[in-house]
Amino acid sequence: MRVAAAAVTSGDARMRAARFPRGMGLPARLGIGLRGPRQRILGIALSGTVTALGEGVTSLAVGDAVAGMASRAHAELVAVRADRLVRKPADVSHDAAAAVLFGGTTAMHFLHDVAKVRAGQSVLVIGGSGAVGSSAVQVARLSGARVTGVTSGRNAELVRRLGAETVVDRTRTPVDRIAERFDVVVHTAGPLSTAAGRSLLADGGTLILVLATLGQMVAARGQVKAGVARSRPEHMARLLSLVGSGELDPVIQESMPMAEIARAYEIVDSERKVGNVLIRP
Repeated sequence: MRVAAAAVTSGDARMRAARFPRGMGLPARLGIGLRGPRQRILGIALSGTVTALGEGVTSLAVGDAVAGMASRAHAELVAVRADRLVRKPADVSHDAAAAVLFGGTTAMHFLHDVAKVRAGQSVLVIGGSGAVGSSAVQVARLSGARVTGVTSGRNAELVRRLGAETVVDRTRTPVDRIAERFDVVVHTAGPLSTAAGRSLLADGGTLILVLATLGQMVAARGQVKAGVARSRPEHMARLLSLVGSGELDPVIQESMPMAEIARAYEIVDSERKVGNVLIRP
């Protein structure tokens, strides 16, 4: 397929810089390369147009506008398995499609498949303005939950607009000083101990550690959930439909040409990225 837009994500930045959660450094290096990524082209979330089909592929046609999750997305042309793609609705731009998938599928996996969030529950999203956090706020709100978002003061209005009824300024109120207790706590940014996360839970609540250390992943059980999010085609199709209907904002900070990819990584590395940063090959 020919790539029209691709996201530059925190996951891409971690692989490029070998900057992993505590305890994950050696396993990650063994997996992706000791001296640098064996796969020199990074990127995972993309949108574009089918240019050719492999033998036996009948679910797509040349010329179809598609979006999905695939390796080596930061390129002009990419070979992608057909089952990793979904058709892009005509009323969704390539930028919006590429932007919503990384954070959106992570939010759908943990909130729908793992925590099974339902109407009337209370959800705390720590890191509500990032790619995953901004999607988590909206996915929880669309599920009928009451959402509290934690972010910096400068992003408070954004998180409120996305659906948080209450916004906590992390620069003024540390997470461990939040008095309310929640049915679901989603941690997407910054350090958080499992004990601190548990202390925020109501009886029977669920703590989701999207950004977990190796120790937290190994110890996760019962109320504590961690691990790798699955990007299911039905979740991708649902997210694109919600973007098309205007019910979900993909939150794009900036879209830039491939020649400026170094600047895109600078934005991600600054840890002040709001929503998503895109490149256009």
